[in-house]
Amino acid sequence: MVALVLWCILFFLSWPLAILALVAYPFVWLLTLPFRIVGIAVHGVFGLLTAIFMLPVRLLRGPSAI
Repeated sequence: MVALVLWCILFFLSWPLAILALVAYPFVWLLTLPFRIVGIAVHGVFGLLTAIFMLPVRLLRGPSAI
């Protein structure tokens, strides 16, 4: 909702720049997509490593902690 309001303000101030932003947005989204996928993968790997390192602690705490 905030993005829409900001775009409307930009459209009111400079409509050619607002139209350019509207046309360029899908291309920018496509360019950043690989970085998002890598970020999700790295987040998953760190989650897996955390689970592996914390497993002995969880086992020593007993069944009440699970």
